[in-house]
Amino acid sequence: MSKSIAIVGGGPGGLTLARVLRLHGVDAVVYEREPSRAARGQGGMLDLHVDSGQRALREAGLEAEFHAIARREGQDMRLLDHTGALLLQEDTPDDAPLARPEVDRADLRDVLLDSLPEDAVVWGRAFRNATPRPEGGHTLHFADGSTAVCDLLVGADGANSRVRPLVTDARPFHYGVNYVEMAIPDIDRAHPELATVVGRGTYWVMGPGQSLSAQRNGDGRVRLYLGFHTPADWFATCGVPFDDPARARPALAELFAGWAPDVTALIRACDDTVIQRPLTMLPVGLTWPATPGVTLIGDAAHLMPPVGEGVNMAMLDALELALALAADPGDPAAAVARHEKEMFERTAPVAEMCLRITEMMTAPDGAQAMLRFFTGR
Repeated sequence: MSKSIAIVGGGPGGLTLARVLRLHGVDAVVYEREPSRAARGQGGMLDLHVDSGQRALREAGLEAEFHAIARREGQDMRLLDHTGALLLQEDTPDDAPLARPEVDRADLRDVLLDSLPEDAVVWGRAFRNATPRPEGGHTLHFADGSTAVCDLLVGADGANSRVRPLVTDARPFHYGVNYVEMAIPDIDRAHPELATVVGRGTYWVMGPGQSLSAQRNGDGRVRLYLGFHTPADWFATCGVPFDDPARARPALAELFAGWAPDVTALIRACDDTVIQRPLTMLPVGLTWPATPGVTLIGDAAHLMPPVGEGVNMAMLDALELALALAADPGDPAAAVARHEKEMFERTAPVAEMCLRITEMMTAPDGAQAMLRFFTGR
């Protein structure tokens, strides 16, 4: 394929797309807004599923690298209600298959970056907009004043995609859930008693209108996600001084007064990481008419509630788009149109499932609803 491909966004989806295209002899350039691969932390853990995220890595020739970073024990889970009653405990045997192992986001990104030549990713290019070219394709405009041209533009730039307006007017909407992300570094040394509480994987406590999940990372850090079933303006109206972590921690712990003591102990043990995350999603079943020279993958195309499917769908989107383009080098527009149709059909039921799970989690009996979900009762 002689046509040039530009990928906006250097997350798992964009990097997987670039990697698989290059395996098939198709060059692509990834434009990433961060100034370097080490510019910031990449967040917590991801569980990669056999038939989606893991499949993408296998077909990208990175299965051995995946096994080197996968944490089998990260599949462990403990589900409790807000009184501290243990409802479900799943411990992963040492010889268990890697059905949904956890990987650090940073480790996954490093694996994908290391599989690409250095010139495949252009750092420090914050995409602003694109204008159609008379001869086809687009001119890309970046925040630093630079430009680039391409025949096919792929938006892999996440929830707040700047590429998305080229194909649809749809925008993410808040669906009544807000998260606060916190962290306990080096929990085994600093708080061994809490390390025992959390275990090796995910510790999940659910109560009326709120939840806490604690997830162990490969570097010994535990990330906490406090969930609040509240409107979009909650961060501004709740009275928690988010700009002052030393005061925010006790204020957040107070919101869990009356819950099991381990919950408030975990919150008080956190460091100064206090990140506000209002949760949004795109309409389930979003589609758009085929648009010459541009397409979307991942959260840019089908942002879902975060219940473990987003990164898997993004990497599968990337794999299937790359294979479609490689199979039809003479007609990339037709390849993109076929891929989009298949992506719409594949991801709509997944997004619907994610929304149903979120509705269960936010129900008055959320803990029991999730117990029934996990046990099939």
